[in-house]
Parts: sequence; structure tokens; C-alpha cells
Amino acid sequence: MKIYNTLTKRKEEFVPLEEGKVKMYVCGPTVYNFIHIGNARPMIVFDTVRRYLEYKGYDVNYVSNFTDVDDKIIKKAIEEGVSAQEISERYIAECRKDMEMMNVKPATTHPLATQEIPGMIEMIKTLIDKGYAYEVNGTVYFRTRKFEPYGKLSHKNLDDLRSGNRSLLVSGEDEKEDPLDFVLWKPKKEGEPAWASPWSEGRPGWHIECSEMSKKYLGEQIDIHAGGEDLVFPHHENEIAQSEACNGKEFAKYWMHNAFLNIDNKKMSKSLGNFFTVREISEKYDLQVLRFFMLNAHYRSPLNFSAELMQSSKSSLDRIVTAADNLKHLIENAKNEGMSESELAHYDASEEYVKKFEEAMDDDFNTADAISAIFELVKYLNTHTGADNSREYLQKCLDRLKTLCDILGLVIEKKEELLDADVEALIAERQQARKEKNFARADEIRAELLEKGIVLEDTREGVKWRRA
Repeated sequence: MKIYNTLTKRKEEFVPLEEGKVKMYVCGPTVYNFIHIGNARPMIVFDTVRRYLEYKGYDVNYVSNFTDVDDKIIKKAIEEGVSAQEISERYIAECRKDMEMMNVKPATTHPLATQEIPGMIEMIKTLIDKGYAYEVNGTVYFRTRKFEPYGKLSHKNLDDLRSGNRSLLVSGEDEKEDPLDFVLWKPKKEGEPAWASPWSEGRPGWHIECSEMSKKYLGEQIDIHAGGEDLVFPHHENEIAQSEACNGKEFAKYWMHNAFLNIDNKKMSKSLGNFFTVREISEKYDLQVLRFFMLNAHYRSPLNFSAELMQSSKSSLDRIVTAADNLKHLIENAKNEGMSESELAHYDASEEYVKKFEEAMDDDFNTADAISAIFELVKYLNTHTGADNSREYLQKCLDRLKTLCDILGLVIEKKEELLDADVEALIAERQQARKEKNFARADEIRAELLEKGIVLEDTREGVKWRRA
């Protein structure tokens, strides 16, 4: 199996630090609002990487954090007149709902930044003791130039990085020894949540979070560190500097980054009005369609989101779901007997598509080619199964299709269709729940209807619905 390593800019054979085990850290979202579809891409991509590693027999320890203290969270809390904790807890719960609808498996551990601050303080103390960090008026900075390999991930030298000052500077930059030094700890401002430390009452810088949480839950060295390509610099570059300066050993062996997501060939931006949350997409499509869409391109290729491409993805996924459903109906009515010699030969021949699937995934997780192999399998099964086949043969064929789809996190069970009267009854119950301000129940009903293929649209004339 080969992985493209951002650190070396080439594909490398994957050899884990410990045989049979994989330690993997994926940077999670900052929870101040509903996650957007840009957040969804790394969630789906690296969940699929994890699933394939598990399919290959690895024991995967998968850690993905929630950043639950941040300027954006504090700003949102002030706007609403509630605590930062209330904001972060609300949107962690909403993020988990979206992840479940996208069939993203829960991480082995989902650490929260606010619960790991003592460990961050200890790491900062070590960096100060080793001469890699210094304190000025309650703020602690990392001495970037002291860490000689700095820039090895982004492939820039320190002088080039001066152009990135805006990304690195914070208030009080005039106190730094060097403009490129970055913050490990900062004093609190009025009304902000704060924690006691040897330097000031305050909170950690963003970069130190992942260094500490990765160390605590995975150890000083890990196999794979992953995230969106926007994190290469400065976040992951700074993580490397902190972790390797503190621990005295290589931090992560393989660095994986997914490419950006554009909307109708433009960068997603609230100012352009092309900013979509996963929850908004879920009101129009089953999120299995979003997952299929995301995986229908290589993770390192830029991906363009549009209504047309989503509709095409829905049609393509429906072909797989229909093939699985046809097999289920054949199984229900099939002869309860073992495979014949000809069936055994046909089943063995279908192994070719499994090999094609694995070859694609072994080549830097090429999910686009893996999906092509699934379609080839679907075509083969449609041709080589029928009412005369034994139940054992049909079941094995269905299991083979399900196995490959499950690696990609694609659920291919056909959703049970509701009668029109049942839909109307649920819509009425949802309207009543909204009147009573029971928004949790209203959301549950919308999700339940979407699960059954019913899309709701709230209009001035009332609620309209259609079958997806």
C-alpha cells in the first residue's frame, strides 16, 4: 500500500511504526456553528482511509479532536449572551449528528481542547526549559528559528515564510524576538474563558492543542497525521516544531492532506453567497449522496460542488442500491441450496473486481477508481444472477458488493418508502412540534423523513415535500 506523503512529496510504501497497528490523528473542526461541506471532505476521506486500513487487518487508533475554545466560539457566545461552553457543546452535538448522517464512524477518541489544558501547560513548560519558548508579559512564544527543520512540511524556508506573517502574528507581535515566532499561551481578555498557568490566566494557542492531544492519546510518534491542505501551513508546520522540539523524535511518519472544495468553480465564501453547511445539504439530499460525491474524486484533487454533480452522484449511487435491492429480492425467493459448480466459477470470477478495488485503494486510496471497480462488479452481478440461482450464491454475491461499499462507508440498503398519508401525518406532527418550540423533535422528524427519502421544503405557502 502506497501513501502520498506531503512531507516528502512522493508516494511511499506504508510501513507502520508497530506491526499490525496504526496510530492516526485527524484535525477536527472548531465548533462555533454547523459544519460546512468543506469540513465534511476530510471527515469523509479520512474515515474511508481508516475503514480501508481496518479492512486490511490493522488495529487503528483514530483520534480526531474538537477545538472547543477559540475566538470564533467566544464571539458567538457574546453575540448570543451565553457561555462559550454552551456554544461548543451545542455544536459538538450537531456535528455528531451530521457525522452520523454521513456515516462517519466515531473516532476511537474525540478529545476536547478545554479538557486537555493541563497537558498543554506541561508541554509548554518543557519547551521553555529546552530553550524553544519564552515568556513576555504573560504570553509564551515559540522560537521558530531555533527549530532548524522548520518549513520541512510546507517546503518553504524561514525567509520565505515572512510573507506569511499575517497568519502567524497576534496582538503583541512587537514583543516577539522574531516576527515568525508563534503563540503557545496568551493572557485572557475581558469576558473570555481562562485557565491558570505559570505565566498568566489565559488559554493556549491553537497549534499546541493537537500536539498535546496526539501525544496523550497516541504517543510521541504516530503513523499518520491528516487534515485539509489549508492546515499544512502554519498549523501542521507548527505542530511538527512543537512536538519534535519537546519530544526529541520524529512526530508523524506520513502526512496526508485533502485538496480544497470549490462551489460552482469558485472558492466557498459567505460573501459570495455560496457557503453551504452539511445540514443545509441534508435538507435536499440523503448525505450518503454527499459521501458518494466526495469519494468520486481522488482526495488530493480539487473538487467542484454543484447541484448537477450532486444529482449525477445520486443517480450513480441509486444504480448500486438498486443492484443490491434486486439481489435481496432474488435471495428471498431463491432455492435454499448450496452453490453449483457453475455458480462457484462465476463467484470466483467476480474476485477480479475485488482485486481492482484493492489495487485502487492501495494506490494512495484512489476512491474514484475503487468506485469504478464497484460499478464493474454491479454490471457483472446484474448479468450473472437470476431467479434460477441458489440462495447461497446470491447471498455471497450480495455480501461481496456490501463489503466493498462498506469500506467506502456507503450504505446500500434501499430505504423503505412511506405512504403519502404517513408523510403528511409526520409533517403535521413536525409543525406542531415547531409551534411548541420543540425544535429537537422537529429536527428528528425531518431527519426521519429524509432517511425514508422524503425531502421537505419550508415555503411561505407552507411545507412542501417530494421524494428524493
